[in-house]
Amino acid sequence: MTETIAQDVTKVAEKLSPPRFIAFYLPQFYPIPENDEFWGKGFTEWTNVTRARPRFRGHYQPHVPADLGFYDLRVPEVREEQATLAREYGVYGFCYYHYWFNGRRVLERPLDEVLALGKPDFPFCICWANQNWTRRWEGNDKHVLLEQRYSADDDLAHIRHLIATMEDPRYIRVEGRPLILIYRVELLPAPQRTTEIWRNEVRKAGLGELLLVNVESNYVRTPKDPVEMGFDAALRFQPDFTSFHASAPIRALRKLKSPRRDDKVYSYAGLYRKWKFRPASPYRSFECVTPMWDNSARQERKAYMLKGSTPELYEKWLEDAVTRSRPDSEGRRWVFINAWNEWAEGCHLEPCGKWGLEYLKATKRAFDGR
Repeated sequence: MTETIAQDVTKVAEKLSPPRFIAFYLPQFYPIPENDEFWGKGFTEWTNVTRARPRFRGHYQPHVPADLGFYDLRVPEVREEQATLAREYGVYGFCYYHYWFNGRRVLERPLDEVLALGKPDFPFCICWANQNWTRRWEGNDKHVLLEQRYSADDDLAHIRHLIATMEDPRYIRVEGRPLILIYRVELLPAPQRTTEIWRNEVRKAGLGELLLVNVESNYVRTPKDPVEMGFDAALRFQPDFTSFHASAPIRALRKLKSPRRDDKVYSYAGLYRKWKFRPASPYRSFECVTPMWDNSARQERKAYMLKGSTPELYEKWLEDAVTRSRPDSEGRRWVFINAWNEWAEGCHLEPCGKWGLEYLKATKRAFDGR
């Protein structure tokens, strides 16, 4: 009996491919007219990064890039270097944030050039960041800079635009199906209408069936079954601060002299434990892991931070996420990582001045299964 079980486990292990890690990718590292208008001439994500300062003793700020420097995503060689680094350390592909406002695209240049040039030769998919652009960084959610206005006509125009992206041979498919994520499904007035229009158009284009993933963000405390909304699967975004709603943040911090900020600082190890011991999802769900988090560079007040992140803890979490992942029909385990380059949210695999390549090395060890 024991021998039979061991043989079954070996067969499953042989069928499984190495894990496929997809890292969220922020394209806001070059100037655009909209940001010039909203935040000042020449604004990029680096503007926020460089003005960050420590808020308590031992607080790691600012996060300063190391190997890749303060790059400009209009430069093709930068995108090549990113892909080379990601591939070397076990990252399978990037999930680019995609910004669409009723036909108006924002921060589209990096991916447009990847498509036009055919380089880098590195897999990718998209996540539609479908919330309004506001002055939230300044604590003003009500001042809308770019507004989403949903309609059936816009759903149709949007998916027709995306078809050309999905036709690229580098576009990520899961079980042969093009993968699209939507960041805030709860904002869609008629999600089933949107998904039906999208699926029909993709079939007509000869691309087969979509794999649509609902990102369960921190804005959603009570997730819904994605199938009920017309989706195929969910992804619980990390860090999941909703898991801390009954927990007090870390209080024993020696704060530096500064204005009242109302920041919340939580334990990275605590977040990992809450993830580890949560019940399994009752529906199809992709795992997501974060190496670190600290959005104080963006948030003058009410920032959220994780304290105590280390490459070792992150590696353990990533290993556990691989183990917990349900293999797809082809034996592949998909895990998302937030993020490749969210520098102003203190959340990045790209090398920084403090940790260097250590988080990437941890990613590679988890990929290798050792």
